[in-house]
Amino acid sequence: MLLYIHIPFCDSKCSYCAFNSYVDKFSQRASYMRALSVQLTYELERFSVSETNIIETVFIGGGTPSTVDPVLYTEIFNTIRPFLAPNAEITSEANPNSATFEWLEGMYALGVNRISFGVQSFNDEKLKTLGRAHNTSHALNAIGNAQKIGFKHLSVDLIYGVSGDTKALLQNDITQAFLLPINHISLYSLTIEEHTAFEKTPEIAREELELTQWLFEKIASQGFEHYEISNFGKSKSAHNLGYWEGKNYIGLGAGAVGFLDSCRFYPSVDIDYYIEHPLQISEESLDKKALLSEKLFLGFRSCVGVDEGILSKNQLATAQLLCNEKMLNYQNGRYFNPNFLLADEIALRVEGY
Repeated sequence: MLLYIHIPFCDSKCSYCAFNSYVDKFSQRASYMRALSVQLTYELERFSVSETNIIETVFIGGGTPSTVDPVLYTEIFNTIRPFLAPNAEITSEANPNSATFEWLEGMYALGVNRISFGVQSFNDEKLKTLGRAHNTSHALNAIGNAQKIGFKHLSVDLIYGVSGDTKALLQNDITQAFLLPINHISLYSLTIEEHTAFEKTPEIAREELELTQWLFEKIASQGFEHYEISNFGKSKSAHNLGYWEGKNYIGLGAGAVGFLDSCRFYPSVDIDYYIEHPLQISEESLDKKALLSEKLFLGFRSCVGVDEGILSKNQLATAQLLCNEKMLNYQNGRYFNPNFLLADEIALRVEGY
């Protein structure tokens, strides 16, 4: 069982961001966090959470969780603490400019043991292009403070495929990252989403396959295992792995998504409505075909792989053909994709499209 908590507040809106986040709702932080607690109590019962059906991981994402005072998280942590697995991975995202020493210290005291920093780049000009509110100095200070406080698991997000990216710039980004006390990197290609500032300037995104492959190899060469198309780690994220393994997850907050067996749950994306009606949650039932499709796409884009037992006779034949073509590997009843850049193509071929 996984728990995701969505914090939709941001001190600025990045030019590429399509997530449910707002820069003008700070006055509602306290009431929003109370609404989260109401939904949490409901979801714990719906998901039959108990001392035997425990919460394995927690992930606080956004938006920007570091714009909310640790005190406002206290009720949520008090509620889930009896149901947390021993040594549960508890992650919070944070922006370098708002993750102050005091904020990091407060979250550490609550039990957060992993911080994922939205660094994106260590080049100040690139950060301005992306519309980020921090600079390189903020990032270095925040990561250094997290280490001083005692966090053993630190991750940074980096973005590539931006117009103006060069091999030298990207080399500087990853070289700087490797000098820091981190054990995980999430590497994302810039994509242009609807309703973002970059929608009007799509030329800002420019991914080059050769540069992408070079980046992947450089990061992996430093001992960071490439365990999912966008994730590299000396220590894998248990929460991320849980999604790809198809585990059930509670989704708290405006714009979050929950999943139980074959059903998805969607709280309102509107903050105001969510605060007033945190239990107004729509449901979507997934049929066997949709569930299979999801397992294929998630399995082939990660180290999880795909269990041969879920495949039809025709799909098994296709998977074996891909093994013969060296596009898949077979081991202990599972098929694994050695080149995550081909994940979507492989999933579609196996599924039968």
